[in-house]
Amino acid sequence: MSAPSTDLFQPLRPEDPATVGGYRLTAVLGAGGMGKVYLSYTPGGRPIALKVIRPEFSEDPEFRRRFQQEVKAAQRVQGLYTAPVIDFDTEGTQPWLATAYVPGPSLAHAVAQYGRLPLRSVLLLAVGVAEALHVIHGAGIVHRDLKPANVLLAADGPRVIDFGIARAADATSLTGSGVSVGTPAFMAPEQASAGTVTAGTDIFALGQIVAYAAIGAPAYGEGSSHAVLYRIVHEDPDLSALPDELRPLVTRCLSRDPADRPDLAEVIRMCHDLSPVPLRQGEDWLPQAVAGSITERLQLPEPAKTPPPQPAVAPTPTELSPQPQPQPQPQGAPPYPPTGLGVAAAPTQSAPAASAHVPTAPAAPGLPPGHHTPPPGYRTPPPGYPTQPGYQTPPPGYPTQPGYQTPPPGFHPGYPPPAPQRKSKGPIIAGVVVAAVIGLAVLGSLLPDSGDKAKGSSSGAGGSTSSGTPGGGSQDKGGKRADPAPVSYKGVNLTANYQLMLADNPPRPATGGNAGVLYNHGDVYFYLDTLFGDTKVGTDNGKLVVLNNSQKGSLETCRAETRYTEKIGLDQLTDGSEICVLSDAGHIAVVTYRGKSGANDPSNYITLDLTVWRNAEEPKKRS
Repeated sequence: MSAPSTDLFQPLRPEDPATVGGYRLTAVLGAGGMGKVYLSYTPGGRPIALKVIRPEFSEDPEFRRRFQQEVKAAQRVQGLYTAPVIDFDTEGTQPWLATAYVPGPSLAHAVAQYGRLPLRSVLLLAVGVAEALHVIHGAGIVHRDLKPANVLLAADGPRVIDFGIARAADATSLTGSGVSVGTPAFMAPEQASAGTVTAGTDIFALGQIVAYAAIGAPAYGEGSSHAVLYRIVHEDPDLSALPDELRPLVTRCLSRDPADRPDLAEVIRMCHDLSPVPLRQGEDWLPQAVAGSITERLQLPEPAKTPPPQPAVAPTPTELSPQPQPQPQPQGAPPYPPTGLGVAAAPTQSAPAASAHVPTAPAAPGLPPGHHTPPPGYRTPPPGYPTQPGYQTPPPGYPTQPGYQTPPPGFHPGYPPPAPQRKSKGPIIAGVVVAAVIGLAVLGSLLPDSGDKAKGSSSGAGGSTSSGTPGGGSQDKGGKRADPAPVSYKGVNLTANYQLMLADNPPRPATGGNAGVLYNHGDVYFYLDTLFGDTKVGTDNGKLVVLNNSQKGSLETCRAETRYTEKIGLDQLTDGSEICVLSDAGHIAVVTYRGKSGANDPSNYITLDLTVWRNAEEPKKRS
């Protein structure tokens, strides 16, 4: 495989962030009026396109509110001709949105590089974009900025991207300061003159796209924005170079009155009627030159590598001594000082110093002051590993997962073992004596005591335990696990054949991969079999309990229930039905069913409210 083209994947510049939302950025894919797009990878190695919104928009509260609404709606768009939303953050310093990476040029790039497309390609393009708009409009979104740059040409058909983002910028404080919403050459007359936007606005843009692909230039010409907008509002388009077969379709789509434009179903029907051969989408839908450009975009750059670790700075002793001795460590403490990354630093040999004060070593280039570089052997999470905003690395020895056992002092994979230290025999002898005394005390407690049998029995059954239990839950003096604080999430839309993990904060729908949700350890999934009409809510990582109307969903209720199942038919649920979810990982949740998508909705999903108690129980071992 040859090296990827530098024209397609631009290297990161000093002003570009290294990571966004836990995703390590690899290259720059492009930039536009709304933000900058980067190439990154999911933990499983799937490429994604991550768009970071410009700071000017991020600082506008109205934009943030609308952007959050649009992203939530965009999650419901699951069409074959759209790029699905993978992840997002609408509340961070700079909002961002990640979608599936589409290995194909934009229509704008393909026409500029290779010229206009043949008739069959144009008709398949029109059908695919119309189908994408049908799904987008069904989710309550008007694209508003449909243009050749927002239509990508993949091997199996077009993909419409950036739907709904333009609406977030509309009517913000930026629209009056030189930032335009929409591209002038592809605006509809009502959008350019009065700012009115409806689904018909996207139909006009679709006619513009068809004309652009078939002619090789915009139907209303080029030039200054004001000149193009004047022609769109007051003049007819120049269709002299348009193939005759496409003239009826394009003419109707470009009608000035939105009521005279065809709907999407009619657009698709007209394309089939105009085609001399049956329209079937396949990998031969594009000219060979454009298809070669797709192959070039499949040659992705490797995920960004972790910078090589810098050598650790040797600490200087605060007390002068000709031969400094290693300091003894308290029992249970890590043998080396923490570096600030939640891992222990490698041991270093101290040397005599002339002063007890040592200046702090400067941080590595690009790192904030005070940042400690991980020592050799530190394993960095894979590129794109998602982290939670505000997540703090636990201190050394803190159990981060249910059942996780803190490594014994001195166990640090990848670090050189500490030098053997000569130990005094005194503590060993003292330890033996103490152990013998404790052993005698234990044996004495096991002997029958006729005067206090009941008391001895009770003590043996309910003795206190250590507060540092594996699994993350603390215990009180009576040995009982302290209940974790509940966390609630409202209005989670779970798309068909997607799953949720209770450990995620917030829980976000994810696919079950190629194996499907039934074979991936999802805590809650929504399964839909379109062939047999089978719909159910289930778990592949625990147990479910549908609560009765008289029961109140709570941690105590879920713990007390013994009626368990793994699948629940959607016909058994009504608005307000509560389900206890007890995951094998030890998390417990009350899931409240809030209904499903309507019959006219383009995607199938259910809406849930969740209250989660994380690490409420000891994790169960899976067989």
